[in-house]
Amino acid sequence: MAVSDIDRLVQMLAKLPGLGPRSARRAALFLLTRKEQVLSPLADALARAAQTVRMCSTCHNLDTTDPCAVCANPLRDGGLICVVEQVADLWAIERTSSFRGRYHVLGGVLSPLDGVGPDDLAISDLVERVKSGTVNEVVLATSATVDGRTTAHYIADRLTGIQVAGAAVEITALARGIPVGGELDYLDDGTLASALKDRRAV
Repeated sequence: MAVSDIDRLVQMLAKLPGLGPRSARRAALFLLTRKEQVLSPLADALARAAQTVRMCSTCHNLDTTDPCAVCANPLRDGGLICVVEQVADLWAIERTSSFRGRYHVLGGVLSPLDGVGPDDLAISDLVERVKSGTVNEVVLATSATVDGRTTAHYIADRLTGIQVAGAAVEITALARGIPVGGELDYLDDGTLASALKDRRAV
């Protein structure tokens, strides 16, 4: 039996994070009963985003330009790179307005159980950025989960020994404020800001 357009809309909404079948039905009904005010503008925004949003070839952030606005901003400190798991983590740190360096998005964490190895993440790209000779400090801002900590240790090992102008690149990690098992995107802005300011050597 053919799936109706309403059922298809519900099915697509149910794939969004935080929305199950029941929440998806409520969201679909809300959209369909407010076509002019919400549904049509949302459809236009989604179509435009699908055409214009791309991945930054430098840091793997999402933006409408390549390089992204962060990488292209001359006021950002190019010698300071914050390594995060996902774009959501980058956005979370940017909300704090506490970090004036640049970023590197890994695209996930090392997870042998899920079949995610070093080649599946943007770790080699990070190493090449650091080897370029312009980076002085790398902040490892992975989540305080087992996989997040494993990823941070692996990256630290890969970066150890790289030197810029005769000095070893400093490798730091987020400090207090990040709970064990916590994920960056779910933390409040004040906790993230404190953790960034109190980062420590690995």
